[in-house]
Amino acid sequence: MKIPYSWLSEYCDAGVEPRQLAERLAMTGTEVERITVSGPPSPDNFVVGKVLAVERHPDEDRLSVCRVETGDGERTIVCGAPNVAAGQTVAVSLPGAIMPGGQKIRDSKLRGVESNGMILSELELELGAESDGIMVLGDEFAAGQPLSEVVPLAEPVLELEVTPNRIDCLGVYGVAREVHAITGASLKPAPWIDDAEAVGHGSVEEFASITVEVPELCPRFTARVFTDLKVAPSPAWLRARLIASGQRPINNLVDITNYVMLLTAQPLHAFDLDEVPGGALTVRAAADGEKMTTLDDVDRVLDSEMVLVCDDNGPSAIAGIMGGQVSEVSDQTTRVLLEVANWNGPNILQTSRRLALRSEASSRFEKQLHPELCMRAQQIASRLIVGLCDARLVPGTIDVAAEIPAPRILNLRESRVEGLLGMQISQQEQIEYLMRLGFGVEAGEGVLEVTVPPDRSADVTREVDLIEEVARVHGLSENLPITLPASAIGRVGGLSRDQRLRRRAEDVVRDLGFNEVVGFSFVHPEETLKLGVTGDDPRANPVRVSNPLSEDQSVMRTQLIGSLLTSARYNRARGASRVALFESGRVYLRDMVDGAGPLSGDFRGIQSPPAFEPHHLAGLVGGPINPESWRGSGEPAGFFDLKGVLEALAAHLRVSLTFQPGSEPFLHPGRSAEVTLDGASLGYLGELHPRIAATWDIETAVVFEIELGMLARSAGVGEEAFHDIAAFPSVNQDLAVVVPEGVAAASVEAEIGNAGGELLRQVTVFDVYRGDQIGADRKSLALRLEFRADDRTLTEDEVRELRERISNALDGIGGSLRV
Repeated sequence: MKIPYSWLSEYCDAGVEPRQLAERLAMTGTEVERITVSGPPSPDNFVVGKVLAVERHPDEDRLSVCRVETGDGERTIVCGAPNVAAGQTVAVSLPGAIMPGGQKIRDSKLRGVESNGMILSELELELGAESDGIMVLGDEFAAGQPLSEVVPLAEPVLELEVTPNRIDCLGVYGVAREVHAITGASLKPAPWIDDAEAVGHGSVEEFASITVEVPELCPRFTARVFTDLKVAPSPAWLRARLIASGQRPINNLVDITNYVMLLTAQPLHAFDLDEVPGGALTVRAAADGEKMTTLDDVDRVLDSEMVLVCDDNGPSAIAGIMGGQVSEVSDQTTRVLLEVANWNGPNILQTSRRLALRSEASSRFEKQLHPELCMRAQQIASRLIVGLCDARLVPGTIDVAAEIPAPRILNLRESRVEGLLGMQISQQEQIEYLMRLGFGVEAGEGVLEVTVPPDRSADVTREVDLIEEVARVHGLSENLPITLPASAIGRVGGLSRDQRLRRRAEDVVRDLGFNEVVGFSFVHPEETLKLGVTGDDPRANPVRVSNPLSEDQSVMRTQLIGSLLTSARYNRARGASRVALFESGRVYLRDMVDGAGPLSGDFRGIQSPPAFEPHHLAGLVGGPINPESWRGSGEPAGFFDLKGVLEALAAHLRVSLTFQPGSEPFLHPGRSAEVTLDGASLGYLGELHPRIAATWDIETAVVFEIELGMLARSAGVGEEAFHDIAAFPSVNQDLAVVVPEGVAAASVEAEIGNAGGELLRQVTVFDVYRGDQIGADRKSLALRLEFRADDRTLTEDEVRELRERISNALDGIGGSLRV
């Protein structure tokens, strides 16, 4: 919603700069996205000029040499407009003026003739969409008068992001009332108070008739008739105001309907009455397959859920959205039927979506306007049509309406205001705030009887809504204190153990150098197929969204790796040579797990949830860990780099992870692992399969994804213990163990750990060897063992005995000590 600041100030002048007002509006719930300028960036050096004489340019037939009085004396200006003539009052930009496009006017020579300024057209001042010549002003303006006093220049425009519930702020006067409420500045009387004088012949019923066949979809339809109307260009002030508001001026009649809509939030539509047979209009449902051509010159195919305004020849308009070409007003129009109607909001929204046709009118009607707004718009438009189109208003108004809802009346208790806001706001202040916002208020003992105005009827429906209005006008950030909710048990809320562990896990990964990303929960249905996940894998059967925004977001994600790959592709395409990303979020599976807890997606309730929603943690590293330099480095991250990340996370949470060969279809065979915890699968880790990397248009990357619920259940965090500093030395010995190629190092560590018992404190693999000396399909693992007892120094015999037990245990996995 674009609102020229001068238009807003016409009804409520806050007396502050636009930026200050924007900040105040934002703090009270009306977001101002940006402040722009319509027209020149500054009004300086724009003046009114009087053309004294015009002569043909000696060297160019299409140029004229003009002598122009600009208040500081005569000056010569070369002009190329065909309509320039002596005696005209014109708009002039003097040297130093800056035009809307940023061009600075300077003294110059045009084909050998000095030119000291520029005579302006409406287009050059952004006061019109097109122009055939210069703009001619009224003779009442004096030479040298600042042009900003005649037409709007350097007009600040507030661009509002209006929330769907604030229908009133879709109109300038509604925003003016908001400014009045939050600043206390005086508000001009409503523009619909006065009506036009009906001086036409006869009565409106002699010219037109209205039939509404679907009153449930058209609660109110009002119509007025104007005769002797003259369609012409709108005055400069109206064109400038519409352009600043984002509208394209067309002619005085159409411009008036757009102007009134922007002022009141109530759309209008004008029919050429001579194009409506017998002046009869019918509001009815469309027939399936019925067609009509709308004003944008597109043939629309309709269905029975849509509402039409029709004459005896067929459809004239799609109700609440756009008119048709049949009864479009033209330069020859002299008689007009002005329609101001109220439509069923959900029906307008549904029709707009089905036709893929959205208009300024539909964006307002779909939010459900109140029927009372119709006559407001009729009265303002009638005055303007009579004044700007020299029209005659025919007496009477056709008003076909279902029962208009009675005003909503709510009670506002003083005690309830204090209870919710945590502070006392006097009843007198409450009355003042609400009356500024247009509410009717009757005071009682400790309670106010509040009447909700029509333009807030869809927004304010409960007592708590009134309290919100009082609070935001009073000042949410600057005046309301920070208080804790009252609690009968005298304690405040906190994080659960699962929540604390989840945050701790995220912090660990973040501290290891990863950047967090947040992907969409809705994904393309072919994402799992692109990852090679098919068949009976539960991830291959995602939950489908019943009402998706688009086909690209029509199913729920079953793992996080897809969004990480998309983020990596986006960053690598923009020159990021190294990416380290992680995401913590829920995935959505059809299978349920009993007793797993909230992090694993087990939400207990009266009914079973429709999907299993475990919380996963996933990471991706692409490119080198460290940048290449004269000291070397620059090697891309590999499997063991990310394995170290998971081991660091496990150590922080005091759990023990194991890794065994994995078989995920999107990971590189032989360079991937299944991550397990206490014998159960926790997730996966590995290098991305080259085929998958090519699908996402990235180089190779390393990824992991684990379930946080299982990790949290086994975590020892919160049960920390301590050990005394060792009083006795440890014995460190190195072993070389030869095992078959297919035996994982983790299996060797596990066997050695079981055989070593309590005296074996640590086992670390520090090297691997393959070669002819140990035979084909075998490998030698070098391990460092640490033995220690808490109560004595171990003897050589004790350590020898432990080594023999370890050697015997290795036989079970086909291993032996290398000598």
